[in-house]
Amino acid sequence: MSLLACDINLFCRDPERLMAFYAALLGLPENAAARSPIYRALRFGEVELGFNRTDAYALLGIAERQPAAPATTAYATFVLGTEAEVEALAARVVELGGSVIKPPYRSYYGAFQVVAVDPEGNVFRLNHRG
Repeated sequence: MSLLACDINLFCRDPERLMAFYAALLGLPENAAARSPIYRALRFGEVELGFNRTDAYALLGIAERQPAAPATTAYATFVLGTEAEVEALAARVVELGGSVIKPPYRSYYGAFQVVAVDPEGNVFRLNHRG
């Protein structure tokens, strides 16, 4: 097997707005070549962080799995180089329209992290592994 990359996709009502949130928060460039009427994406290394309008549930054949409200069944963790970066981005989350669920703390396994929510209700972590 030759795993070449990992793409992560979030369902959302407004792909443009959600992409702008993560682009501003993480300083990532848009992958303009991936643009479609229902999709936007950011690229970092071999990873694409994609934003699918909810129409994609039907396109994927999983319309019956579309939740009535945002549901947390998975979350992204963005690993940062320092604890100071975690704290700075936690403040930026709020400035950009998201919220912090759990402010900076040290986990039982030694990571320094924040649990946050983007403007569409998706949970994510900002993490420094220490």
